[in-house]
Amino acid sequence: MASVYWAMMIPDTLYTVEQVRRIDRIAIEQCSSADTPLMQRAATAAYATMRRLWPDARHIRVLAGAGNNGGDAYLFAVLAHADGLRVDLHALGASAGDDAIAARSAWAALGQPIRSIGEAIRAGGADVVVDGLFGSGLSRAIEGEAAHLIDALNARGGATLALDVPSGLAADTGIATGPVLRADATICFVGWKRGLFTADATDLCGLLELATLGISDSAFATFEADARRLDAASMHTLFPERKRNVNKGNFGHVLTIGGDMGMAGAVRLCAEAALRSGAGKISVATRIDHIGALNAGCPELMARGVDGPQSIAGMLEQASAIALGPGLGQGAWGHALWDAAVRTNVPVVIDADGLNLLAKFPCALAATSILTPHPGEAARLLGVDIEGVQRDRFAAARAIATRHAATVVLKGAGTLIAGPDGRVAVCPYGNSGMASAGMGDVLTGIIAGLLAQGLSAWDAATAGVVVHARAGDLAAGDAPRGLIASDLFGPLRRLLNGFDA
Repeated sequence: MASVYWAMMIPDTLYTVEQVRRIDRIAIEQCSSADTPLMQRAATAAYATMRRLWPDARHIRVLAGAGNNGGDAYLFAVLAHADGLRVDLHALGASAGDDAIAARSAWAALGQPIRSIGEAIRAGGADVVVDGLFGSGLSRAIEGEAAHLIDALNARGGATLALDVPSGLAADTGIATGPVLRADATICFVGWKRGLFTADATDLCGLLELATLGISDSAFATFEADARRLDAASMHTLFPERKRNVNKGNFGHVLTIGGDMGMAGAVRLCAEAALRSGAGKISVATRIDHIGALNAGCPELMARGVDGPQSIAGMLEQASAIALGPGLGQGAWGHALWDAAVRTNVPVVIDADGLNLLAKFPCALAATSILTPHPGEAARLLGVDIEGVQRDRFAAARAIATRHAATVVLKGAGTLIAGPDGRVAVCPYGNSGMASAGMGDVLTGIIAGLLAQGLSAWDAATAGVVVHARAGDLAAGDAPRGLIASDLFGPLRRLLNGFDA
């Protein structure tokens, strides 16, 4: 098997569908008549993946669409048949395009039948279903007979391998606009499609692998990737071993502002996360009623009751970074503290009600500011609904970063980090247990702590997101249900000291 066409999670560059098409066209132009066609390379790589993941499979059901994705499926079926497997091939209409037509002819030349999609709906199970119905170019919700097939296969269960992208998933955004065939594994061709790492895609793609198809580096070098995938191991360069001859003043001073009545937990989690991230000193500006609980729960925090902006003037002057928003509220008390904080030149991480106040009262922020919205907060910042944000998370994150000249962390499955210069990174870590109260407060504290220690806004945001997500994965193990925010503190400390990457 030509393993040169296959690679597993190596490149960290992510592309739009249009960028991959252009790379594909350049690669075709570079190929000589003696080279193996790209469609054959894709089928070869996909078949190698199937045999490795399901070595005992003997009955394969192949679903072929009309386009090039279907062409890949036909050639996959040819390889499986030559290997002695039972292959049932079901086609969704006639093939379109020279390469897809030639691939269909290669299957027909074997004397094997081409069955209908209706037969696939009614058929029993197979060891593996190979999804070549719709490729990355799909821009509409799947309807009709194909939609019925997808629903039937999802209900039936069993192993599914998607070619390039699960049918029905928008490869640019990771959004399921209608029925999507849920894959156990997806082999992506040429380059990573950016949408495979965020939103609905995180539940639908299964194991992700990449087949670059032997395309030369020069074809990829023609375009700058749209985004990049973050890697935990690479973050260790941002956390060098500390010298011994240091003191707490060397590692920054975080001021955490928040905790209106009944919300002491939010500001406590944020402040302790900043402390656990390695910052030297942490001050907390909060309601005076919370001071006793904060001192008892975490005496390392310097908590002070404040009643207005005059009360925090001195604290703002001493701060290296500000964490603004956890439990802040949007009343007169919270608004006054927010207004004082955003008018300073101190780097600020804004979350929760700090973002809701920013949406109501837009203002210029310090150059190194970081915003950490969830989709609802992002929608308010952009003046759209949540569906508008989730429909294209990449565009939404970039729009907020441009509008506020800040680094933006758009939280969710496949968290995105966008810079005001247009760059975007995607975090592939995290788990469902992190959808619980306080997780965002911990993230805000981690990022503020890293910012106070001298990291740039981009490095603090990307590193903070990665170590937060990895700490969540380590804390959850194989039991994410019931994970709570404070469970992250132990793994967080190990990660920042170079363990458990």
